[in-house]
Parts: sequence; C-alpha cells; structure tokens
Amino acid sequence: MPTSTARLKNLFDAPTAEEIKTRLQQLRPDSPRQWGKMDPAQAVAHCAASMEMALGDTRPPRMLIGRLLGGLIKPLALGDDKPMKRNSPTVPSFVIADQRELDTERKRLDTLIDRFATGGVSACTTHPHSFFGRLNAEEWAVLMYKHLDHHLRQFGV
Repeated sequence: MPTSTARLKNLFDAPTAEEIKTRLQQLRPDSPRQWGKMDPAQAVAHCAASMEMALGDTRPPRMLIGRLLGGLIKPLALGDDKPMKRNSPTVPSFVIADQRELDTERKRLDTLIDRFATGGVSACTTHPHSFFGRLNAEEWAVLMYKHLDHHLRQFGV
C-alpha cells in the first residue's frame, strides 16, 4: 500500500528545511547525548551520509533485514509525523566511529540539505533505500526530515 506523504513534514518544504538548518546550527561539540553512541560531529557525518544516499551520491546495498521487513515497516515509519524511535537500525556503512570535526561536518550537511531541498523530485535517487527498498521522492523527503530530526533531538536541539 502506498504511503501518503502529502501533509507530512519533509525536506522539500522550504520552511521545514530552514528549521532543520537552524537547529543544526544550535548543535555544539559538547551537546549532551540523550541516547546512542555517536557524538555530535559523528551524528552529523552520519546524517550527511544518509543525505548522500537520498541524493544518489552513494548506493549502499539492501540489508537482509530490510529485504525481509522493510516493506512492512515502511508505512509505519513514513505514515505519520511521529519521530523515529531511538536506536533504530542503521546502514552499517553509515556508522561513524572515527573522530570528526563538527563545523566541517555541519557545513557538509548544510550543503547537502540545500541540494536536496532545492533540487526537489529530480534530485532524489531512484536507487532503493537500504532498508525500506523503493521510495518515491516524497517518501525520501519525509524520511530525510525524520532522520535529521531524530539525530538533532538526540542532542536536544
């Protein structure tokens, strides 16, 4: 069953993209983590990797668990404005374990958000999401908003 994303917060909506970018600027290297293992710079690098996937810059393979459950979970994850759950599974290659510099990663993510938001439908990949499988552009826009919101909330911004 297709997901209805018409009224959900998404990164194609210019004010929503600006809200995310404003919150991103509030993140500090010492922002306290509410859950998870990444520090703020690692989380921003992780978010940038996800945006690169949405833009088609990277094409990670489908995860086995996603092939089995992704289609069932997709309407639950993208069907409303509820935030993503804490400690949701991630693409293994998007786990950032090395040290990063927050300002560098923030600038990188800010540029990727702009590319995605201003590029609209034509900027989105047609490559399947590693967990959910095929997404249309609107689903990508909702997912990217939810993912960025999730990691900003992780650090209280």
